[in-house]
Amino acid sequence: MPDLNPVAKRIHNVQPRPVRLELDSGQSGVFEFSSTEFFQREFRGEGVRTDADGDADFRLISSDDYERILLGRSGPDEEGWSMVGEVVAAERAEE
Repeated sequence: MPDLNPVAKRIHNVQPRPVRLELDSGQSGVFEFSSTEFFQREFRGEGVRTDADGDADFRLISSDDYERILLGRSGPDEEGWSMVGEVVAAERAEE
């Protein structure tokens, strides 16, 4: 069985403590995930952003090929989820 995605493993190991995510766009933010889980190679997570955009919910999912971890956002006045970007790095945030 191929290895689990290293970015997903890092997020999973840090949570529920705050984690700083860096996206492929160069943006970064601090998130707290209430849950993260693996289903074989597939990864999912649910949480909030703590340094900005506090009214929105955020979701992590793995891409169809399990090579990328994608971040989605759902705001209070929106229906459904919009793609924020690909997570390229994750590290424990300073509390």
